[in-house]
Amino acid sequence: MTIRKFKYTQEEHARIGDEIYENKIRPLVEEGNKGKMVAIDIDSGEYEMGNYNDMIECAHRLFDRNPEAQIWMVRIGHDAVHRLSRHR
Repeated sequence: MTIRKFKYTQEEHARIGDEIYENKIRPLVEEGNKGKMVAIDIDSGEYEMGNYNDMIECAHRLFDRNPEAQIWMVRIGHDAVHRLSRHR
């Protein structure tokens, strides 16, 4: 098992990931893909897109290309990857 080292604080990671998504990737992927996932290597700007249920596979495809990838996940058209709620 590979132990990956984080290069950034959580705040830096989120800020960089959001900037890359908003400025470079979102215009390319948003139309017609609401609800799909984008995994972004925030160091290289490379990304993988897939269905919500395959988000781990998206990350693995990036790790296959670059084992040191610093991955940020985004759900297209949503403010968060997951929603936590209480069901009654």
